[in-house]
Amino acid sequence: AIIDRAADGTYSVYCEEVPSFFGIGDTIDQAKEEMLETIRLTKEEIGKDVAAVYPDWLDGEYEIEYKYDVQGFLEYYAGVITPTALGKIAGINPKQMWNYMHGVAKPRRAQVDKIESALHKLGNELIHTSF
Repeated sequence: AIIDRAADGTYSVYCEEVPSFFGIGDTIDQAKEEMLETIRLTKEEIGKDVAAVYPDWLDGEYEIEYKYDVQGFLEYYAGVITPTALGKIAGINPKQMWNYMHGVAKPRRAQVDKIESALHKLGNELIHTSF
């Protein structure tokens, strides 16, 4: 599902495969919840009668993968991951990360890949950490 931030500060989450699966909210979590409710209602109340809005994967186990743009991700996790910290693990200047977070600059694909790789590496390290 794609996560977008509108000019008015609200968020939308939508499924590219099934455009009728979407949610809007003041926060990303609200938009996600609304989209999940749309999916639940489709599954429980509309069912297969309306094949155009009922994908086959609804009948099995499925997992939703959320795709952020860099600015939206940095804003959403601002209280958890600072531009300085993320810049350090990604090998990107913290000032540049701040620019990405505030929409002053958009990262090139290579920078996006570096950020994503650094986050995945960090996540993998955290999964394999114990105390």
